[in-house]
Amino acid sequence: MSKKIIINIVCILTMLLMVGCQEDDLKFGALQAPTNLVITAEIVGKTDADPNGDGSGLVKLVATANDAISYKYAFSDGTSLNSPTGKTEKRFTKTGLNTYTVTVIATGTGGIQSSTSIEVTVQSDFSDPDAVTFLTGGTSKKWYWSASEPGHLGVGQNDGDATKNYYANYYTAGPFEKAASPASSCLYDNVLTFSLDGEQIKYQLDNGGATFFNAAFASVAGGSSPDDACLAYNSSGTKIVSLSPSESVIMGNPDHLTQTRGTTMNFSDGGFMGYYIGQNSYEIISITANRMVVRAVMGGNPALAWYHIFTTTKPTQAPPADYTTLVWSDEFNTDGAPNPANWVNELGTGDSGWGNNEKQNYTNSPNNVIVQGGSLKITAKKEASGGMAYSSARLKTDGKFKFTYGKIEIKAKLPIGGGTWPAIWMLGQNYATSTWPACGEIDIMEHVGNSQNLIHSTLHYPGHSGGGGNTGSTTIATASSEFHVYKAVWSPESIKFYVDDALFHSFANDATTPFNKDFFLILNFAMGGNFGGVIDPAFTQSTMEVDYVRVYQ
Repeated sequence: MSKKIIINIVCILTMLLMVGCQEDDLKFGALQAPTNLVITAEIVGKTDADPNGDGSGLVKLVATANDAISYKYAFSDGTSLNSPTGKTEKRFTKTGLNTYTVTVIATGTGGIQSSTSIEVTVQSDFSDPDAVTFLTGGTSKKWYWSASEPGHLGVGQNDGDATKNYYANYYTAGPFEKAASPASSCLYDNVLTFSLDGEQIKYQLDNGGATFFNAAFASVAGGSSPDDACLAYNSSGTKIVSLSPSESVIMGNPDHLTQTRGTTMNFSDGGFMGYYIGQNSYEIISITANRMVVRAVMGGNPALAWYHIFTTTKPTQAPPADYTTLVWSDEFNTDGAPNPANWVNELGTGDSGWGNNEKQNYTNSPNNVIVQGGSLKITAKKEASGGMAYSSARLKTDGKFKFTYGKIEIKAKLPIGGGTWPAIWMLGQNYATSTWPACGEIDIMEHVGNSQNLIHSTLHYPGHSGGGGNTGSTTIATASSEFHVYKAVWSPESIKFYVDDALFHSFANDATTPFNKDFFLILNFAMGGNFGGVIDPAFTQSTMEVDYVRVYQ
């Protein structure tokens, strides 16, 4: 083949590739920078007598350009604003008559940008020097959630009702309430630093690597929790804080002078005060040298206002009283049947009272329950013929041992197999006269073989029974191959659940729940049923081993 033919082929291929690229460009649109970019500024309150405005510092800005998709404003006071339409409003807060540079960046297709700037001179009469001093101490000051104070986090209505719109009338957190669960405890790791740089207030949030997100904004951190939760989130970076007069509904109240300071903090670049609610402006309700109360309208839900209380001295929570006196135990050191002084064998099928559509018959046969080699072994077996398809065992301390409050520790290795459902739990001793769920149920550990290694702890009580129980879960990779310690710490204030001393679920107890009276212990191994699910046809047998059960008070 001659060089001329080769060159012609290369040229043809090149032309074809160029055509292909041109067609692709047509699909995505031409890459083009916005043109004819113009900013107009309207100073609010501007008159012939007051050419620099009415003292509010407000300026209405409009940017227009050909082929622009979106706009962003950058201001010489260090702040910025995104404006998809090019229209926005900016309040300049430096007291007195000041000139600012306003730069707008217009973005076109493919991210190509154009920019232009103007200068505006505007008068701002608003100032709150005392608030600045309180916030920063004149140099720099750290603030913390006032976790020991009732109502340090709360929410209320945001409407025209002057009798209720200035405080958290819907919900207030109790002292250290969010410390009770790893899903919320990150809130108390927040350190909020306000500093004064010349006349500019700067702000930094150290969140310890995780932020407590309102569930409505979980997607911001890549989460999808139906409940508020701590999610990994980078909150670093210095923000600029500007102060402006409050425009909240409280200002319309007859008694607003006693209900709010009337100063709003505006945080640049998405800054927020610890609890993520999609808001960057916080009204100062009150502030002193060591205590601050702020109010913020919920992002996306203007019917709600959140309240935060901060302090300059980080509160410390006294460790909960531990239960250290061993009052009852079974170490399972004597081979044979379980100790009859400690345990009662419950016998029969689901028709005997426990229901749940379970598929096993509970027996006291050594094939199903035996103490052997230093541990209790409860074995579920597939039966060859007659009666129920599976046999197993269920032990309880009903009539042998009961108690109110304490620390319960059970060291156990769990069975395997689709349809297996072992449980370590407690039932209210008054179950005969106060039928379930009124008697209360405390599930220290539940496991189902169809969700291998997922451990559940659940409270059942009126309004929260069956599938609506108050539950938490955690994953233990070796649940069925190694022993682990399943623990509940039960007090008048809380019930906390652990695996190997790692807290994974917490319940706030109080006088309204059934968890303030005697309970007894139950160990059982069910098959199938409402929670156990479909039983693997290949299942033959599996065993739950319990090394010990200990109760401390």
